[in-house]
Amino acid sequence: MSVGEELRTDQGKPQQSLGTAAARNLATTTKSVPQMQEISSRWLLRTLPWVDVQGGTYRVNRRLTYAVGDGRITFVKTGGQVEVIPAELGELPALRSYEDEEVLAELARRCRQRDFAPGEVIADFGNRNDGVHLLAHGRVEKIGTGPYGDDSVLGVLADGSYFGDQALVDPDAIWEYTVRADTASTVLILSRQDFEQIAERSQSLRDHLAQLRSIPEQRTNKYGEKAVDLAAGHSGEADIPHTFVDYEARPREYELSIAQTVLRVHSRVADLYNQPMNQTEQQLRLTVEALKERQEHELINNPEFGLLSNCEYDQRIQPHDGAPSPDDMDELLSRRRGTKLFLAHPRAIAAFGRELNKRGLVPETIDMGGNRIPTWRGVPLFPCGKIPISEARTTSIIAMRTGEEEQGVIGLRQSGLPDEIEPSLSVRFMGINEQAIIKYLVTAYYSAAVLVPDALGVLENVEIGRWR
Repeated sequence: MSVGEELRTDQGKPQQSLGTAAARNLATTTKSVPQMQEISSRWLLRTLPWVDVQGGTYRVNRRLTYAVGDGRITFVKTGGQVEVIPAELGELPALRSYEDEEVLAELARRCRQRDFAPGEVIADFGNRNDGVHLLAHGRVEKIGTGPYGDDSVLGVLADGSYFGDQALVDPDAIWEYTVRADTASTVLILSRQDFEQIAERSQSLRDHLAQLRSIPEQRTNKYGEKAVDLAAGHSGEADIPHTFVDYEARPREYELSIAQTVLRVHSRVADLYNQPMNQTEQQLRLTVEALKERQEHELINNPEFGLLSNCEYDQRIQPHDGAPSPDDMDELLSRRRGTKLFLAHPRAIAAFGRELNKRGLVPETIDMGGNRIPTWRGVPLFPCGKIPISEARTTSIIAMRTGEEEQGVIGLRQSGLPDEIEPSLSVRFMGINEQAIIKYLVTAYYSAAVLVPDALGVLENVEIGRWR
């Protein structure tokens, strides 16, 4: 444009005032601090009681418990053929702590595969129990007879479960309930006849079974803990029993886990671009937010101390109809005293809401820091996007009792760290390198502990895609 040429607008008219694009060069804009989509509500970190751990380790002492094998079994699938991993047979009560790999491999080879259609009966009440059944895939219902003669669902089993294991140690065992396939199911069956044939040829297996039969002589309570002998209701000069409370010889210890990163900020940015907001502070703020998101993810999913991995198998239940119904939530609540909170993926909460709508139920809500949180039976149901959703569009709902005094779930941390900006979270200056880059080491220490098994429960395989 020449010096004498007039500025013209898009409509071809002469421009009569300074344009906004040019004016912004002389104006100070109003701006926000840097935003970050990853930041979530992090209800787990906010509601979990935190215990300071000195020395980086927390030991959970419990009464002595006689474990009888109640884990899940893992399988390998090749095309349509399913095989059980031999070492996984050690999860069966009859083979608990048995380590002869050759015998376990032979037992695994003797397992025969059977597929059942939905509604097909796998085992019938009153019939002779001919072997242990390993559920490789699908869902089955255990059905018994109610007090008035009608059918009653005793429980729902899913992938990795087993039933009928009493047949391995009791030749006269019968089915005390009916097992019916709820979905298409694949089951591996190890017959008692095959088990006895292998036991006849294996001295180590015979010795193991003989030792196993001595365990029931130990008096235990319903939780498997060594019983405390007491006398009550007696009169006169009755002999009072002698007792003591035995402890686990090797209690579990939780070491604090760690999440770290090195934040780098160029000195030129820190020196020249700190108005109207401090660049280093904003970089640090967003880094700490990302670190906390990772911390909550680990508390849910870490295989060593995560809540989903540390829930005992007898505290895991299956929904009766796939979708999370009020009945399923009541069953989850009934497994423990004093449940403090539920944790569920937002889509699982939506699925639960649909089930409530079908029944015409409206959940109560409570105010938590200005947020309206739905409740069930007075227990808040907090959203947690860190709980995974599987490819089959299923997820889990967690129920917890919290606090040391309640023998619940607790968070672990260590406060008083050098250069600490929050409890158990520190930012350390690491110096400036030859490229004039300032470095800060950002570290968080954390873990979680379940003090007694019934403090934590999980409703697994919850369907979130059902709309009718």
